[in-house]
Amino acid sequence: MLRRTLVLASAAVTALGLLAGCGGGSDAGENESTLKVAALEGGYGRDMYTQVIDAYKAKHPGLDVQLQISKSIEDEISPNMKAGKFPDVVVLGQGRKAALTETLIKDKALEDLSGVRDQVQANLTDGITGNLNTDPYGDGKTYLMPMYYAPTGLFYNQGLFTKNGWKTPATWDEMFALGDTAKAKGIPLFTYPTAGYLDSYFFALLADIGGEQFYNDVMTYKQGVWQTPQARQALDLTTKLLSYAAPTTVGYANEQDFTKNQQSILDDKALFMPNGTWIVGEMKDAPRAKGFQWALTPLPAVTASGKRYLTTSVESVWIPSGAADKDAAKDFVAFLYSDEAAKIFAKSSAIQPIKGIAASLTGENAKFYKLYEDPDVAALVGGFASTAPVEGVDIKATLFDTANSIISKDKTEDQWQSALNDASEKLRQAGK
Repeated sequence: MLRRTLVLASAAVTALGLLAGCGGGSDAGENESTLKVAALEGGYGRDMYTQVIDAYKAKHPGLDVQLQISKSIEDEISPNMKAGKFPDVVVLGQGRKAALTETLIKDKALEDLSGVRDQVQANLTDGITGNLNTDPYGDGKTYLMPMYYAPTGLFYNQGLFTKNGWKTPATWDEMFALGDTAKAKGIPLFTYPTAGYLDSYFFALLADIGGEQFYNDVMTYKQGVWQTPQARQALDLTTKLLSYAAPTTVGYANEQDFTKNQQSILDDKALFMPNGTWIVGEMKDAPRAKGFQWALTPLPAVTASGKRYLTTSVESVWIPSGAADKDAAKDFVAFLYSDEAAKIFAKSSAIQPIKGIAASLTGENAKFYKLYEDPDVAALVGGFASTAPVEGVDIKATLFDTANSIISKDKTEDQWQSALNDASEKLRQAGK
């Protein structure tokens, strides 16, 4: 269903894919051995991992696969990793507060998975590799394999819009006009689960404003990029949007209470929030307003005829350089892209970037992925480029978390822009 090549955050390489029916190599599991797999328990749940592991073990009867899964997996595996005891396979993307994946990228402590990438080449969605999300050093080598992909954007209750006769805003002027209309009814325009969820928002906004080249300039710390008119426009729009935020947003924007901000959408106490398709499963048992219907829209266009970008969330699987059995780990990672594994993941709405999978979707997921078919919408993949660590610098925290301080008025937009310029310049120097 993702019929057009994804926008890359670095130079495109040959489209890579999945070898249909790939079983992950030989049945070399007859010798007693142990494979340790660690995974983040996200919105897709844990059952799919146990089922995939059972399927893999059926092909490798002499292999003991141990699964460690948690909503705070970084906290559980980091102590052992510091002591030199590594899991063999880790399913954990970037953008988490603990930044474990980013830390290993910066330390160049990940195993080269280019061979696995080539092994499963035929059927991966075009453009899903060859960007900074999978090839963090821009050298054509893949260190993080894309596990699941999902459109992200602004989620809302279609039922509430239908009841009030509201149209989804196509431009920012329409967005703020709707904010005033909703405010008169006592409904805030915007909220977010935590400030970290603004990653998908900002990435799309930067591309909306300045195109793909400007987005790439920001992601690769081009000198002075945060002092440009385009950067100021992004902060202007965001600062205005945050002035419409639900008053409870900042108080609940933490790892313990973030679902309360998500619940505000279900309760018609806020109109829009940035999120990904996993929200449907994550909140499936939560109460909701009568007539509630999940809906997803890209950010409003900056100009009436402007292109709109849909940040595509790509979760990753990787192998630490310190893994005890890298060959067995690579065999397992390859199996994750087999037809058998893909069907198991899809049942939990964990959609892998495999050709043909999205086309088989039904219900809400089908509507979400159908957004990629809009000729005026382009998918955006990638993130900030990796550099050598710089003490005290976390540009993601500076860009995203400062939203809390803008809402609370503890910081000004000028301070925000200055801090971003300073952080970007330090990372530019570190990346030389």
